[in-house]
Amino acid sequence: MSDSMRVDQILSQIRSIRQEATGRMPGVAEKIGENQAGSSVSNTSFSEMLTDSVKAVSETQKSAASLAESFERGDKNISLAEVMVASQKANVSFTAMVEVRNKMIDAYQEVMRMSV
Repeated sequence: MSDSMRVDQILSQIRSIRQEATGRMPGVAEKIGENQAGSSVSNTSFSEMLTDSVKAVSETQKSAASLAESFERGDKNISLAEVMVASQKANVSFTAMVEVRNKMIDAYQEVMRMSV
């Protein structure tokens, strides 16, 4: 397989991961109990859900860092493609978390501007 074909495959994997992760935090849909029909039943508080989401992003970043470190040490079982995909997953999940934080801050500021 030529290098350009491998790069194209890696890029397509990264694009599909980005599309999959756009607009949602890892683990959030599962945490709130979303079913096939799209309705949700929540038995957890918002703060618990937020904490779990931040922990999931942290774990994704730790996993990516661990894979990169293993690859750098010369582990034959880890390919560059795996490292890049894990790195992109961590990047996308962190970016999504930052966007959620920004939206929450905007909503808080909007509520604070309201007159009672």
